[in-house]
Amino acid sequence: MAVASSMLKEDYWEHFTILKEDAEFIYNNLLELESPLTSTELVSALVRDRILREKSAIEKSRTSGGDLYQPKGNYAIDQTIIFPALNWQRGSVSGVRNGFNPDLGKFDVISVNLENGEKREFAANLNEHSLNAPPQIAADDPQLNPDAVLKEYSGLITKCLEEDLITNPDFVRIAGKWFPRALLVEINIGHLNIAEAVLDMKGGGPSPTSDILDQLELGANINRNLLEFSLDLALQEDTRFDEVGPAGDVLWFLNRLEPKEVLETPLFLRYDELDYDRNVLTPEMLELERELDDELSDIQIKPELREEVEVSLIFPHLNAGTLPLSRRIRHLFPTAYEAPRIRFELVDGNSKEKFPAWVVREKGYVFGLKDWYESNDLIPGSIIRVKRGKTAGEVIIQTGSRRSSREWIKTVLVGSDGGIVFAMLKQLISGTIDDRMGIAIPDPSALDDIWVNTRKSHTPFEQIVVNNVKELAKLNPQNHVHASELYAAVNITRRCPPGPLLALLASRPWFAHVGDLHFRFVDSEPA
Repeated sequence: MAVASSMLKEDYWEHFTILKEDAEFIYNNLLELESPLTSTELVSALVRDRILREKSAIEKSRTSGGDLYQPKGNYAIDQTIIFPALNWQRGSVSGVRNGFNPDLGKFDVISVNLENGEKREFAANLNEHSLNAPPQIAADDPQLNPDAVLKEYSGLITKCLEEDLITNPDFVRIAGKWFPRALLVEINIGHLNIAEAVLDMKGGGPSPTSDILDQLELGANINRNLLEFSLDLALQEDTRFDEVGPAGDVLWFLNRLEPKEVLETPLFLRYDELDYDRNVLTPEMLELERELDDELSDIQIKPELREEVEVSLIFPHLNAGTLPLSRRIRHLFPTAYEAPRIRFELVDGNSKEKFPAWVVREKGYVFGLKDWYESNDLIPGSIIRVKRGKTAGEVIIQTGSRRSSREWIKTVLVGSDGGIVFAMLKQLISGTIDDRMGIAIPDPSALDDIWVNTRKSHTPFEQIVVNNVKELAKLNPQNHVHASELYAAVNITRRCPPGPLLALLASRPWFAHVGDLHFRFVDSEPA
């Protein structure tokens, strides 16, 4: 059997674009299946269809304008022949004579003038020859192997497909699945009002589309998948409803019954961005910034994706009942195709108790841990271990198992004038804490007014840092402060990532570096 090359350009799939025929194929494929498909499923079908079309086009182009040469053929003078074994060259028969071979018997020999100017002779009327089998495109050609193409280019093709379908008014996407708009079942305002009532009775949700659909009177003979998809689109286009399911699950929630802290960033997590020069940060500072792993840090280096990550709490997250969606931890939490907010289950790794929480990926935090923090007597600096749960959509969190004990620890006290001071006092400590970042706060509610007043008065950030350095320096004989200790302390009264703080320490003469990221305040501060 002759093997033919594919003749596709080497960069064919690298420069893949969606053609009119591709869109028509996708439309008809969805119409035939009567069921929405994901981008991945569409790409798989599209690549296979495109390869079939390309193979057909290749064969057609190679066999047009002449007869395919096979040794068993009978050829006449001036007949045009195509030679697969010669990279599909064409040639014209210029002569025919008898040939003889003791092993082959009688046959003809044809003289051919090839299109490249070469003149060659070939056997004809020879029934037994390997070239008599019709030529086939190489089975191992990766350019025309669907599995090989998908393995190498699925991401690129998927991106190309989605960019095209998003702008195509004929298609709609819900929770990562596509379907032709014209084929959807009509969902009217009455159906949506019933859906709102169903969710209202469930405390807002979350509820899968199938549960809501069961309460609606829609055509019993219509494809169930199509009904669910149609309802999903109608719910998505109605501002009363939010799709809050992790990728692969469609779950609906009433927007008005979602926690306030999910719909808008809690006060303690609001960051008024500070301009600073990252070029002044030393290698040691950059390393500390990576270790602190603040979700607001501008770090481009990709972290190692671990199955279990430790998080040192800072006060803003503790008080807001949130966890940071930082670089090292975000991969452990559910994602979604389009939903800005995702409701999922947190699991206490010690008690195995489950409780609901929300991923607010756009704002960089997970909400729903306030009660858990309080029940575990956590403080700023407490270390939490986070890992992916055994069930999809679940995340396990747990504290250290150390027994509670009274220890000397930095303690924040709020004065009658609204200012704060730090003191070393004995406090009851539970679980594991970061020795530098651990801070006891006997009365967290007393800090609420300070946060509000700090934002209203626009207290200069540098003044906040200076005040904290002075306060913390009193707590040790060396009168110096470690950068991570200062980071935790500054965040007691103002949300700030490490970058601006470290840049300030590196660029102001009244902060003297005494080694190992310890700093001392120098009294040369300008008035």
